[in-house]
Amino acid sequence: MSTETGRMTSKQAWTLGLASLASFMMALDSLVVTTTLSTIRAELTASVEQLEWVVNAYNLTFAVLLLTGAALGDRFGRLKVFNTGLALFTVASVACALAPDIVSLIIARAFQGAGAAMVLPLSLTLITAVFPAHTRGKAMGLYLGLTGLATFSGPFIGGAIAQGLAWQWIFWLNLPIGIVAILLATRKVDESTGPNDKLDLGGLGLVTPGAFGVIWALVRGNAAGWGSVEVVASAVGGVLLMVAFVLYEKRTPQPMVPMGFFTLRAFATANPANFLVFASLYGTMFFLAQYFQVVKGHGPLVAGLMLMPWTGTLMVCAPIAGRLVDKVGERRFVVGGLFLQAAGMAWLAGAIDAGTSYLEILPALVIGSVGVCAAMPAAQKAVVSAVRPPQIGQASGVFMMLRMFGGVFGTSVSVAVFGAVGGYATAAEFSDGFAGSLTAVAVLAFVGMLIGLAMPGRRPAADVVAPTGEVPTGYYRR
Repeated sequence: MSTETGRMTSKQAWTLGLASLASFMMALDSLVVTTTLSTIRAELTASVEQLEWVVNAYNLTFAVLLLTGAALGDRFGRLKVFNTGLALFTVASVACALAPDIVSLIIARAFQGAGAAMVLPLSLTLITAVFPAHTRGKAMGLYLGLTGLATFSGPFIGGAIAQGLAWQWIFWLNLPIGIVAILLATRKVDESTGPNDKLDLGGLGLVTPGAFGVIWALVRGNAAGWGSVEVVASAVGGVLLMVAFVLYEKRTPQPMVPMGFFTLRAFATANPANFLVFASLYGTMFFLAQYFQVVKGHGPLVAGLMLMPWTGTLMVCAPIAGRLVDKVGERRFVVGGLFLQAAGMAWLAGAIDAGTSYLEILPALVIGSVGVCAAMPAAQKAVVSAVRPPQIGQASGVFMMLRMFGGVFGTSVSVAVFGAVGGYATAAEFSDGFAGSLTAVAVLAFVGMLIGLAMPGRRPAADVVAPTGEVPTGYYRR
């Protein structure tokens, strides 16, 4: 933003707008899919495990390839990789729309996740690279608020399409948006690169299968059994590879993730707190629209309308939270936001049953959504402000990967608890399962709040880490 007027420059406005448009695609797709799960289950004769894969196939490739996407952007050009990811996401969306069966849909969703892994970390990098630290919180609040337009409209759009047209059209929507975003970004956004002039192939070779192993164990745990050879071997192998990745990154001269990042208190605490923000959010999203349809008997359109007060608060509250974060610091918003999310979901878990009215649960939904809106921009700012601008791509990759880990983890926990205490046989059985999953979601948010308490207070704007990942002498830790 212009230091003289406080207004955005043209370059900042275009960068923020186009990065938000790309994020709009991802958010709209995620929310629309969630709203139409019941329709997809009926039309493609899908089981609850397959429905979980419709969500998690996207999250799996997204989380596994995030660091790779950020590294490719730093090496070959952030705008170039951003546009490549948009193109892949758009083509994969067309493949989703044309999918003849549930397996084809799951595969196409995986390719969507690969495209998103190149887009989202670089969208955050492009924004933070053109905004100075003292206005970055406001910019991120606007970014989330514009993204919130998709979050707000997604349930309604998904319900209207599923009920009035066909669920396939939720993916066709991405085609015109993707084409417009690529054309405008090519003309309006500057190219930039990161601090490394070559790819960290050793790091990529360790972190990619390591992340895959951990996430595969989370996704497969419910169906294969948490004590099965498949799940245990996948989890142990993934953890060992991630440990090897950490040791390797400490020794390589140009690491893709400088381990010194984790000596920064803001970085080391805001990341796990945000992990649990998204774990609680995704854990709620998976069953909420289904509850309105399976238990209350509403169609997709009405279910989408019922979700809008919950999702709509993101569009309203995120920009406000972003501005206030610049003034009062990140910790208060992360802690307070996660407390509200935990309280709202605990309230909802206690109120949910087959006879609960919509007005009885609406206040709990809004309270939880306000909490998520407060925590997200604060955690983002804490992470990216802890490093130098050239290192934002690396920090963003870690942040986004852990965010998607959180989404997979939250969905897996929610489905596991739902399967243990409920099911789809009757409305009462579904309500019991959903109440159990919401209790688990509330616990996740509460743990995130406790982690947030360890975040530093207000920090200087120029927190830095050396390119090697070492913290400079005299670095201010609180």
